[in-house]
Amino acid sequence: MTLLDVSIVNVALPSIQRGIGAGAGTVQWVVSGYALTFGLVLVSGGRLGDAIGRRRMFLIALAAFVATSALSGAAPNDVVLVVGRLLQGCAAGLLTPQNSGLIQDLFRGAERGRAFGMFGAVVGISTAIGPVLGGVILALFGEQDGWRWVFYVNVPIGAVAFILAMRLVPAKAGRRTELRSEIDFAGILLLGLAVLAVLLPLVESEQDGLRRLWWLFPAALIPGVAFVWWEHRVVRHERSPLIDIRLFTSTPGYASGAALGAVYFSGFAGIWLVFALFFQQGLGYSPLQSGLSVTPFALGSAVSAPLAGRLVPRWGRKLTVTGLSLVITGIGVVALLAWRDPAANASLVLAAPLLVAGIGGGMVVAPNTTLTLECVPTRMAGVAGGALQTGQRIGTAIGTAVLAGVYRLMVTATHGNYPASLAIAMLCSAGFVLIALALGAGELRARRAQRSAERLQDVTYAAPSE
Repeated sequence: MTLLDVSIVNVALPSIQRGIGAGAGTVQWVVSGYALTFGLVLVSGGRLGDAIGRRRMFLIALAAFVATSALSGAAPNDVVLVVGRLLQGCAAGLLTPQNSGLIQDLFRGAERGRAFGMFGAVVGISTAIGPVLGGVILALFGEQDGWRWVFYVNVPIGAVAFILAMRLVPAKAGRRTELRSEIDFAGILLLGLAVLAVLLPLVESEQDGLRRLWWLFPAALIPGVAFVWWEHRVVRHERSPLIDIRLFTSTPGYASGAALGAVYFSGFAGIWLVFALFFQQGLGYSPLQSGLSVTPFALGSAVSAPLAGRLVPRWGRKLTVTGLSLVITGIGVVALLAWRDPAANASLVLAAPLLVAGIGGGMVVAPNTTLTLECVPTRMAGVAGGALQTGQRIGTAIGTAVLAGVYRLMVTATHGNYPASLAIAMLCSAGFVLIALALGAGELRARRAQRSAERLQDVTYAAPSE
């Protein structure tokens, strides 16, 4: 639900404008406000789960998400809708890190890989299926009030999930400590300011935010550096940090895996808005037809992600390298075919390369999550998952702003040549994924070198006894 609500609202924006008379700037905040608060509270949500118990935090955040979804659906005007979406984003940010934290708590070894494989399938499907589901809902409930059901759909799903979580997720005794001593409020403030400074120009990019707010990017260095200094100080004084910096400096594979995830999401998550613009504005497709045109990617991801989760213990980082190679191949072929102007049968022509890219995408998210978190201590599982997700949300914002901006710029420069504009945007996406591939290949070489060193050390120790 939390990832679905990132993309499902895009197709409902015209319906929202007609339904409550919202302006273009206000409607943009229906999308951007959710993404902003989602990214802001992810790490804090993970830390709260570590401190008061992930099952308890999961139930609290899930109830809040359902309530704020209902508030957004019932909004009588645009102000209430934007407030509802901001609160819904906060609830999503509190809820999401509990998923990876619970998997870390409840599963070990090959079982953990399979659990993350299912998790990766859900990530891939929910991100890609949003436009399809939004189009179906609007077709069923009409353009005037169909947008309300885009939010209402979370209520029954969330209610069932709440009952199942109460029954199936085992309770764990919480630590008898004061919450005030467990939560690093100064760290939350500093990290929140840094993330806000990075995300705000990006989520405002549709309203010329990059030109007006570019100065926030260098300004983000001030709270960012202050946050790192503060967290080191908290650890030296043996208190509980928001993020233990040793996650990045001393936990094998975490820093490189987090960077890979952020860069991959920059190339992967941004293509959905570009496809929506291409199919709806360029080719005149309905929202439903536009959504159905990108379902091959979701289908490929749904098939490969659970299989990839099972193969992580055997293949390791080779899985993500192979998956990233397939994503680049699929997106590159999409760019080539788009350049040749497929016109009316574009959805059929692009189906096969999108399927290949989807199969590759399913081999990236789940294995990378498993490998990134495999050496993280259980006590830091929530905050580690939150930091990983924060990088992905920032990557999503960057990719959406860059790819959509490139596409619109090319449409203007080519006087409405939509296929050529799609091709250039897809090449930009492939560029992001190529950087992720380089990071994955570097991590693969590092793991091989470490294994070789360990084998050599074992031989050296064994030699005297022989």
